[in-house]
Amino acid sequence: MPEPQGESPPGWTFLTHHARVLPEIARDPEVRLRDIAATIGITERTVQGIVNDLHEAGYLTRERVGRRNTYVLNPDRHLRYPTESGFAVRHLIEIFTESRPPT
Repeated sequence: MPEPQGESPPGWTFLTHHARVLPEIARDPEVRLRDIAATIGITERTVQGIVNDLHEAGYLTRERVGRRNTYVLNPDRHLRYPTESGFAVRHLIEIFTESRPPT
């Protein structure tokens, strides 16, 4: 989510960009990468790299439909870091897609 006007970005964050891209795709499987980039405040090129990482690691598949991609998440794939590896990615997605915080 973009920073409120007048505030500078924090020096660190709890979630990686990878963890922020997943809920955006879960909310809209036909989302454009440029829209994800605008929503979370990173470049479209960075989002492309993240989507490629997630695809190669089996967290999502993509299908070309006309000129657009449609994404399908694999919610049963487990998180990668050893201390979280007992949790499926679905838990992360559920936390951040149940509702959006107020703007």
